[in-house]
Amino acid sequence: MTSTIGYEIVIRNSLLAAFVFVALVIWISYFLSEKLTRGHLHGSAIAIAIGLLLAYLGGAATGGDKGLADFDMLAGGGVLGGAMFRDFAIVATAFGARLEDLRSAGFVGASSVVIGVVLSFLTGAAVAVGFGYTDPVAISTIGAGAATYIVGPVTGAALGASSQIIALSIAAGLVKSILVMVGTPLLARRIGLDNPQAAMIFGGLMGTTSGVAAGLAATDPKLVPYGAMTATFYTGVGCLLAPSVLFLAVRGLYG
Repeated sequence: MTSTIGYEIVIRNSLLAAFVFVALVIWISYFLSEKLTRGHLHGSAIAIAIGLLLAYLGGAATGGDKGLADFDMLAGGGVLGGAMFRDFAIVATAFGARLEDLRSAGFVGASSVVIGVVLSFLTGAAVAVGFGYTDPVAISTIGAGAATYIVGPVTGAALGASSQIIALSIAAGLVKSILVMVGTPLLARRIGLDNPQAAMIFGGLMGTTSGVAAGLAATDPKLVPYGAMTATFYTGVGCLLAPSVLFLAVRGLYG
């Protein structure tokens, strides 16, 4: 009887249950990061990997298309992981950065954001074409995913891409984030990543906020705010350019 009541409470408060579940996954991820990798692989990367694995297992177990949200007790995950909270997170992150701070890096720091977005987009688009994609929407979505795993789904949703293409864009962004996390402390000395200006330019070129923040934290924690700030602007610029100017350029070539 008690278990039935508890089940009904969870069902009625599915969004709160989703928050608790995600918090548990994050706690486990940061625990594994500290104990198994000594912080070299950031907890956010492990959390994302666990989330993707659980989503696949949930979909495979239920035969549905919403991952863990197909389970009644975790139905709130569909709302928590939906477009509304995603867009809210993007806006909230952007409000955390100040334009005055970006200006302190000068023209080079500001231009690094645009250069980083365009280069990442072109790289992802080239990979998509190499794998045989010719649809401008698919190419643009995957290219945007190579920028970050946030820009990818935002672009895909704006252009009407299929869920499979959006999933590929997220995977591309995740791979990039993990590579930046792991590679930053290994290459920091060779590329002169030891001062705030360099960190801002690095964040602008790489763009993946979680990857840049984790990589700089493993290099020098004092550099994290500078790199994360320009990486935040990178996400905003990517969300503006990828579904508009860059998509039009791709459509001009493959339309």
